[in-house]
Amino acid sequence: MQRALAGRIVALLVLVALPAVAGAHGGERLDSYGCHKNRGAGGYHCHKGQFAGKSFMSKQEMLKERARRKFGPGKP
Repeated sequence: MQRALAGRIVALLVLVALPAVAGAHGGERLDSYGCHKNRGAGGYHCHKGQFAGKSFMSKQEMLKERARRKFGPGKP
């Protein structure tokens, strides 16, 4: 009985702690756009700012998208 209760408590603690561990990046600093290079998987992604939650192949791709949104299609 006590063993089953202990197992349930451990399972509950794992479920509560897992999202916090999964969301960690290891302390990489964000640049002025709120983004950083993803060293493990490659690419570039954003946590804050205009592109929060978005991923790009590179910082240059993000800057192109930023310029497109700022100036509209067909402009620099």
